Amino acid sequence: MQLLKPGYQKVVDEIAGFAWSKLDQNELLAVARAYYYFSVQFCETVEIACRKYPNDERQFELRDGECNTDNLSPYPCIAEPGEKLNHDEFMRRTLAISSLSPEARARVDRLGAKYLAQVRRTDEDTRIMSLPAYEDGGLEAVFSAVLHAKDWDHPALRAFHHFLVGHIKLDSDPDAGHGSLCRHLVPDDRIIPLWTAFRDILVEAAPKLLH
Repeated sequence: MQLLKPGYQKVVDEIAGFAWSKLDQNELLAVARAYYYFSVQFCETVEIACRKYPNDERQFELRDGECNTDNLSPYPCIAEPGEKLNHDEFMRRTLAISSLSPEARARVDRLGAKYLAQVRRTDEDTRIMSLPAYEDGGLEAVFSAVLHAKDWDHPALRAFHHFLVGHIKLDSDPDAGHGSLCRHLVPDDRIIPLWTAFRDILVEAAPKLLH
């Protein structure tokens, strides 16, 4: 008998099924800027998990792989050899070399502020249980789909590409990847609003994803 997918997995599949290959360079830059806000809340959530479960060594190991880490270093103009930084800082520096227009930046930043406000209203337990849904296959599916975009010929997009490929590598090992460090938290469908908020900021940043 085939098991039903959890509701949040349906949102993951929806995002992965977007028209990523149709995005032009500016739309992909807008997606990168939108993703930055996800990376901010993700690092916050890891810190929340470490604070709430101070005896869970796996959460601290996950933090070591996402925050103050050199696993994306070096990268030209972004990270020096051996430099340790949070992954949201890698994205912030990536956006600093983007050519997205001031108007487009302001538009996505408004979306990002709305997204962060929604996530931060979510209770801590729900945020924590979102971690395995992200790290144990969810983000790998999304990132693999984003890589179907065609035009990466821009310094910021090449850095974003490096970020995505690096994260797929960090998450993809079923036994030693980041998913194995938080799988025991067991997500349920209370996290659906977190995934739909992520979906919505991506679509609002680049509406062509729905075409």
